[in-house]
Amino acid sequence: MSAPLSELLRLNSSGGTALQEEMQELERDLLDVGLQAEPRSCCAALSEEQAKQIRLMTASEQSPVLEAICHCLDEHSKLAGGGQLLTSEDSPIQNLMKFLYLDPQRAKEKVFLFSLYGLVLRECVDTALVKRYLTRLLDLSHQCAPQREGIALAMGLASTSHLEVVWATLEHLGRTRFLRSALRDGQESDPDLRWKWVSSTSLLCYGQMAMHAKEKILPWVDNIASRMVYYFSSSSRDETLKGSFLSAAMMLARSLRQEPGTQNYRFSQIPELVQCLLCVLQQEPNFPGSVFRQKAILVIAELSKLRPHLKPLVKARVLHVCFRSVFELPPADPQAAPEVTTLYKETLCALHLLLRTFLSEDMGVNEVCFLLQHTEPWLRSDRSHERQRVVQCIFRLLQYVVDSLKFAVSALHSGLGEDSGQEGAMPSALGHHVGLLTLLWCDKEETTRKYSQQCVTLLLQLTVLQRGRMAVSMRLSKLKQSEIRASRDWEVKLYSAVKAFERDLTVAQHTQLVLTLLPGLCSHSRLSCDLASKLLLLMFEGPGLKPEQVAEVLQSLFQQLPHIPLPHVQQDAMRAVTVLGTQHPQETVEVVLSLCHPSERRTLPLWKALATNHQLACKVITLLYMKLKLRPPRGLTRPSSQTQLISLLALGTIYELLYTQEYRQTIHWAFAGILLGLLTQLHYLFELGVVEDVADYQEDILDSKPLSPFRTCLEAVKGLFWTTSYWEVFAYIQLLQGWALLERPDTYGEGVSLLARAMVQYDCEVKAVLGQAVISLKSMEERDNVVAILLLTEFLNSAEVFQQASRKKMDTLLNLGLGHCNQLVRAMSLKGLSSTTMHPKKVFLLRNRLAGLLDSFLRPDTKDLLGLMGILGDILHRLGLQGAGSASIKLAQHLLSLFEDEREEVRSGAIFLFGDVIDSGSRKFRQAFKTLAFQAVVPLLLHMADPCPTVVTKSKSTLLRCALLLKWEFRKELFGKLAWGRGPGAENDIFVYMVESNFGKYPQFLLQALVYLKSPHRPLKLAAMKFIGALLQDYFPELCFYLRKGDLPVIKRYLEPLEQDPDAACRRFYRNFVEDITELSRSVT
Repeated sequence: MSAPLSELLRLNSSGGTALQEEMQELERDLLDVGLQAEPRSCCAALSEEQAKQIRLMTASEQSPVLEAICHCLDEHSKLAGGGQLLTSEDSPIQNLMKFLYLDPQRAKEKVFLFSLYGLVLRECVDTALVKRYLTRLLDLSHQCAPQREGIALAMGLASTSHLEVVWATLEHLGRTRFLRSALRDGQESDPDLRWKWVSSTSLLCYGQMAMHAKEKILPWVDNIASRMVYYFSSSSRDETLKGSFLSAAMMLARSLRQEPGTQNYRFSQIPELVQCLLCVLQQEPNFPGSVFRQKAILVIAELSKLRPHLKPLVKARVLHVCFRSVFELPPADPQAAPEVTTLYKETLCALHLLLRTFLSEDMGVNEVCFLLQHTEPWLRSDRSHERQRVVQCIFRLLQYVVDSLKFAVSALHSGLGEDSGQEGAMPSALGHHVGLLTLLWCDKEETTRKYSQQCVTLLLQLTVLQRGRMAVSMRLSKLKQSEIRASRDWEVKLYSAVKAFERDLTVAQHTQLVLTLLPGLCSHSRLSCDLASKLLLLMFEGPGLKPEQVAEVLQSLFQQLPHIPLPHVQQDAMRAVTVLGTQHPQETVEVVLSLCHPSERRTLPLWKALATNHQLACKVITLLYMKLKLRPPRGLTRPSSQTQLISLLALGTIYELLYTQEYRQTIHWAFAGILLGLLTQLHYLFELGVVEDVADYQEDILDSKPLSPFRTCLEAVKGLFWTTSYWEVFAYIQLLQGWALLERPDTYGEGVSLLARAMVQYDCEVKAVLGQAVISLKSMEERDNVVAILLLTEFLNSAEVFQQASRKKMDTLLNLGLGHCNQLVRAMSLKGLSSTTMHPKKVFLLRNRLAGLLDSFLRPDTKDLLGLMGILGDILHRLGLQGAGSASIKLAQHLLSLFEDEREEVRSGAIFLFGDVIDSGSRKFRQAFKTLAFQAVVPLLLHMADPCPTVVTKSKSTLLRCALLLKWEFRKELFGKLAWGRGPGAENDIFVYMVESNFGKYPQFLLQALVYLKSPHRPLKLAAMKFIGALLQDYFPELCFYLRKGDLPVIKRYLEPLEQDPDAACRRFYRNFVEDITELSRSVT
């Protein structure tokens, strides 16, 4: 992978030494050359005696001299090809040379003439004369560069004594010549090339003024800077203008650097000047072909030292432009000329000097982080040479900071001891930079790997230095070396790095480090993904995160998860979530709850990761249950924020986890608590009044719209039974349409009682739920008491009731309920106290009462069958496990005969009560009830075509109860078709489930169905024909085998009348199957 981490510390003292020494040498050269003093002008060749002679000249004597020099300069400008000017021996200029004892040949040098001209103006005391000849000077041609530089030199020399006059003259030039040229620019070219580059001359003049005026220039700096900015911004930015501007800026910076009083002034125009220099950098070609880039950076560095210091926004732009200008240069070409390589190295050194200048303002970690944050785009660059350059730059910067004596002293005297704990002084962003550099440990370039490792070590040293732990840092450094050198294994080295991170970084910094490594999981580089994954796992599994880190880390991981490209890295990320949940379960659950609404299901991968081991999954479900119980009263919640209540988020999450395979075992473990919590939550939602959409819900319609809180809760109650293998309870309620009872406050109690009755019937976690109900009865919340008493009252009919609580304890609880403020609680407590479980002697009385009522019920002239069935059903329910004995057999037989009663309500009541009866019998009568149930299945199946909807509903419910008693195969599939099946396909499936579950009983089914061929209800008659036809078609061989001879006359007796039936469907049925009946007769006989 990348270079061993053991090189990390050794390279700090050896691997980076060569580069460091080379760069330090270049920095010294740049400081000496880049902003050195201006080369001595030709006027320096004049002796003090000669200057004194000029000073002693009167104005009338100086005027001809200036005129002569000006004439020579004008003649010089007219010469083409750089030819030399020829002067006679008696010309004014030669006479001046003789007067000053100078070599006559010097008069042919233009630079000397400009210097002499400026010297004479400097020594002149006549202001009017100075002004006149300054104007004459500026009237010369500005076309060629030496001319412009010479004019500027003369102006600068004159400003030594006549600063105000020079300034006024340049102002006049700007208002006349430059402004006129600027207005013409872009419309037509100036025919007079003499004035085309007047702006460049002006810029050079301001620079020379700054150089020669010395200490007098300080009050003028802002004015000069503003004029430089104006000329640069208002002119065509060609190479000439950029060169002049840069030269002027360098002269200004050089002048200010040399003046000791500079720091006593505050300059307001420096930021604008810096912006212009940044424009120069941005316009530089993407190739190290000139010194403009290097000089611009050096000037910015010098200007940054002035007061007031640059504001952070300006500094940020400076850093961005400079970094971009340098780092994005093309990669070094091995075939490039040495000058190009040297120029690039010098530019890098200039950039480092700029960074050191910024650091000099505040030699602290905050400033280091400010500088480092602007290197991030290139640390993340896709170009390897850019990453290599920026890492080397960071290394030199950090090495300078760590080695700086000023910084060390500052750290020692900062008042922060080793254990002071004042971590607020440490910026958290430093952890982010550690992370960025750490991700480069697996870079494909060895140089980048090496320096990124050194940078991380330097940053860690910086943290301990800032906290005044230099001695500790040295000890830790040695310890790290010994730890790392002990093994060459990459994993061990990474583990050592993780320990160093945890030891040397503050909590906030460590958090930022983790947040920076997380996006590395999404890198397109497999090496980067693997490195980030391993480091994060080591951080989570080793030292672990602090509780206060969990929120930010999980939120960031959640955002990165969809973008992780590699499957094994995704698995590692999930392992990290598991570890985090194990260490900080409460914080993890709270954060995952807040990430998004549960209905979006984007957090399901996180929840699944928290179910990796059963113990953690149990903690998660327990915490969700506790969150579910956080139910603020309605008065403390606003309608707009109700959907964001923590209890509703927990509710939605529990609903989703019910259908998550990883939580099936845990949901079963927590069944009782979840059930109580959900039923109580329903009551709470009634209190909040959030049930307005219940009537609009259609169960069998798929909709992308998320469920409302109330619907979510109700569906969660259903799902709890369906997903925990207690589907019989779900089916019982579903086929009786009992879930609708839970949708309204006025029927809620009836719905909970029906649910509890089904749980008792099918032995569904009664003991565990009863234990939770006992606890809820002691709660201070009324809604808890209501749910608990409803469940407990029905559970009294269970055999397990006294395994959880003694009769005495139960009696005490029920008696306490009699004094409850809630009327329902009082009523249900009284009902429980009057039950046969609490008073076993009532069983005898109820059985006697049942026997008397049964006699009346069996009479053919009984008038109020419905009333009697209601009373009988109530007695059966009250008897509970005691049962009605043999009387229940008689009752079931008579109810079977009432299935064909002409009255719809009687048929419906009889069918429902028949189901209750066969479920209430004890083991002693189980076989008899099975026989009766078998006799009822075909009638119940055919009554699913009954014209009365209520009869259809009750038939489906009782048919399933018969199937459960008879232990049919495909019981769950049968329920699905009964509950949601539609059309011929569902009918055929129900037929198959029934017939296939009763092997060899085909003749009995046939004989039971024949009776309905004479039914007065046409739908039943048609259903019977369809059933018989299916038997004859699909099970003809079996019928031939199992039918007896005595059955044939019965079959013919019911089928032959159909031949003459007035109903065409009946006649058609007879014609279709008469041959089958004939063949069946031959086979049987």
